[in-house]
Amino acid sequence: MASESESASASASETRPDQQRLRRRWAATATAAGARRDPGPYADRLLAAWAEPQRRYHTTAHLTAVLDHVDTLAAHAADPDAVRLAAWFHDAVYRPDRSENEERSAALAERALPELGLDADRTAEVARLVRLTVTHDPAPGDTDGEVLCDADLAVLAGSPDAYAAYVAAVREEYGFVPPDAFRAGRAAVLRQLLDLPRLFRTPYGTAHWEGPARRNLAAELAELSETT
Repeated sequence: MASESESASASASETRPDQQRLRRRWAATATAAGARRDPGPYADRLLAAWAEPQRRYHTTAHLTAVLDHVDTLAAHAADPDAVRLAAWFHDAVYRPDRSENEERSAALAERALPELGLDADRTAEVARLVRLTVTHDPAPGDTDGEVLCDADLAVLAGSPDAYAAYVAAVREEYGFVPPDAFRAGRAAVLRQLLDLPRLFRTPYGTAHWEGPARRNLAAELAELSETT
């Protein structure tokens, strides 16, 4: 059996390539968006935030998934680089016991992006998109908002095993909530989502994610109903 130091070293070697890929993705996006300062230190700060110990679902794995989904949907966006930047910031501040995470994440973007040299219009667009993840309800014609919201919600359309892992990770993040209260709150969220006329707004999301997501949500709600 490996020692603790060996295990830690192995874990670091496994995660380092992912961190390096994310740093490269951040640098490419920041540069394309107009950064005039070295984006490296900002990548380090963002990745440190995404790796905070209270996170179980809102981790760098979620960040990577959202960025991948944005790439899939990029042709639908008016400003894909702004959407990618918003993906980086949308859960940069995350405390499961607080309700102002999106606002604080947007404020972080409003401070960091001008420091990087981005113009006021793009900074404002990134912050607007981050705030939109409170409701995931973009206005008609808001293609940037549609892409970010669809990318963030695409986890709902995963395979049954992937969806179960997502649900388990969310429960871990809310481990401080008593079981009965969590089930009631989670059921309310599921009903709210299922009552929406559309979960996804982009053509791709509608075609590929709407059906699987609704099946996953309905199955989870049925399971929660059986345990109450």
